[in-house]
Amino acid sequence: MQLIIRAYDLKLKHTFRISRKTIDFQPTVIVELKKDGFSGFGEATSNPYYNISIPILENDIEKIRPIIEAIENETPEEFWAKITPLLHQNKFALCALDNAYNDWYARKKSVKLYQLWNYSIKNNPMTNYTIGIDSIEKMVLKMEELPWPIYKIKLGTPEDIAIVTELRKHSNAIFRIDANCGWNVDETIKNAFELKKLGVEFLEQPLKADDWKGHQEVFKHSVLPIVADESCIIESDIAKCHNHFHGVNIKLMKCGGITPGRRMLHEAKQLGLKTMVGCMTESTVGISTIAHLLPELDYVDMDGALLLEKDIASGVIIQNGEIKYAEGNGTGVILY
Repeated sequence: MQLIIRAYDLKLKHTFRISRKTIDFQPTVIVELKKDGFSGFGEATSNPYYNISIPILENDIEKIRPIIEAIENETPEEFWAKITPLLHQNKFALCALDNAYNDWYARKKSVKLYQLWNYSIKNNPMTNYTIGIDSIEKMVLKMEELPWPIYKIKLGTPEDIAIVTELRKHSNAIFRIDANCGWNVDETIKNAFELKKLGVEFLEQPLKADDWKGHQEVFKHSVLPIVADESCIIESDIAKCHNHFHGVNIKLMKCGGITPGRRMLHEAKQLGLKTMVGCMTESTVGISTIAHLLPELDYVDMDGALLLEKDIASGVIIQNGEIKYAEGNGTGVILY
């Protein structure tokens, strides 16, 4: 099996700000696994919060090149089990490889990825579109620039309620709020009360990731559902989130790929948690992988490629929140 690594700087349409960072470019790595005339693609972006840079991604993948290129015809689960011990400190690199292998495996089987898992796509959820933190005027303009049925609004400022109050004047869309660990317990409970009146559907990760006592307090008293993000990274976190959150937002890069991601979704459902998968401002390569998990999800945040000034691949197409699969097998991704 041939391993090809490509690095890109993805330029964003607008400066993107959340409670802890601001970016204009999103560095990313695309992994291609090639064998028997088929190629599979996976993606991992840099992320300072998780201490992931492009050199770290490239170096960690290069270290195990001989093992990857010696892979024959393992199942995706066998492939993941083989390389996980070698990349246990770098789940982002593991994700890129796991997703690429799943893509390659499905293409070789001549099926789309969701067909490999026998999923029905009849009731797929729509994706939200994210409005990053900015001046209220600019946030309104961003929303009006792309009318959408569901918006995810980034908060964590002194003006949070004023922001949502103003945005609501300009749209009847569903609002979801993501504070990215920017609030405390009292703020969250109070804000939830006000935001419910403004038609907000749920709050995502209002408190710091490790504030489990706070999460439990919010879980008991919030009038809006709370969805975990930074508190839900790996498989063992699903059980911890039970009775602390109403749902979980699983990021494939954080957990190590689509293989463990599917297991996490299954466990979350068994525990009665709402299921969501989110993106990391990646290209259509990563977004197309997420699309094949839609039948397992209550909510999805897969707008990353829509935030880019220029994409690097074709794959799934998103229009007004609805996702249309690419014609090709696997994820259907084609690099430009």
